[in-house]
Amino acid sequence: MASRQYATFEVDTQLFGVPVAIVQEVLSFHEYTPVPLAPKAVGGLFNLRGQVIAAVDLRVQLGLPARDFDGPAMNVIVRTDEESVSLLVDKIGEVVELSDEAFEPPPDTLHGPLRELINGAFKLDGRLMLALDTARATDTGGGSGSD
Repeated sequence: MASRQYATFEVDTQLFGVPVAIVQEVLSFHEYTPVPLAPKAVGGLFNLRGQVIAAVDLRVQLGLPARDFDGPAMNVIVRTDEESVSLLVDKIGEVVELSDEAFEPPPDTLHGPLRELINGAFKLDGRLMLALDTARATDTGGGSGSD
């Protein structure tokens, strides 16, 4: 039986996961450079050992209020086809190993941005973990300044 490891994290009260294979690192960071005219989901840019990383606020992508940048934010840095991007999340979870057979399509009860940003779900000990589609989650619609 095939299985995969997922790095988990929370946004609001929802548990999400991304394949460990695409995670570059997880860290707390607090100095972001604002990007004028960028879409609202772009929380800013930061320098990670010489690499400029864009931080995408998952709260905004999910239709929630933007995060408060007064203190450190938790970052899950994922590799996309073109670059590394930080997903700003509320809380870092753990790495879980899940059977491919346990994967289910997105539940019918999910609507709006949440449904659009996931590939499917796994049932874990009384909790649902949503498998985040990182390509969609990191797509902020370009830098035209429009919402």
